[in-house]
Amino acid sequence: MRSALLQLLSDFLSAIVFLVLYLLTDSVTLATAMAIATGLAQFAYMKWLARPIDAMQWLAIVLVLGLGAATLISQDSRFIMLKPSLVHWAVGAVMLRRGWMIRYLPPIARDHIARPVLVAAGYAWAGLMLLLGVANVIVALSLSFQAWAWFITFVAGGSKVIAFVAQYWIFRAMIAARLRAQPPLSSLKAS
Repeated sequence: MRSALLQLLSDFLSAIVFLVLYLLTDSVTLATAMAIATGLAQFAYMKWLARPIDAMQWLAIVLVLGLGAATLISQDSRFIMLKPSLVHWAVGAVMLRRGWMIRYLPPIARDHIARPVLVAAGYAWAGLMLLLGVANVIVALSLSFQAWAWFITFVAGGSKVIAFVAQYWIFRAMIAARLRAQPPLSSLKAS
């Protein structure tokens, strides 16, 4: 679970930096500039380490640069409120790639959970992201900026945390059941 959390934190660090700075300073310009700087620094660090850059990481840097620049240029609150929908839809689209989630899982999960289950879980995440994008449009177009900020932080963010925790416990139970069903190593050697 720790490695998956660290990978997710890495993938969404720019968005987290934006949200924290915006909530602390109420400055869209500062939060956006720091999110862009964070994304560029992460990208440069991965290149420096010669690590392969996954599709999700490419998407993150393109979104940070493109939408960040659009935010700085437009300074339009409705665009800022609608921007998470674009992000959710883009991430959801990348998550439609078969098996995308497998790289985030520890070896025990990859070894003891059937591949179709892992693929289905990835599609469920894609569905959640696409649905959150639609919900964000509705909230952004019908409620105040403060209500939207609450929604995007607690409802959108909270739903992802709840989905992650639920998936963790479901996968953990599946792995435990599979391990209990395997014969002990000592009985295999006796045969």
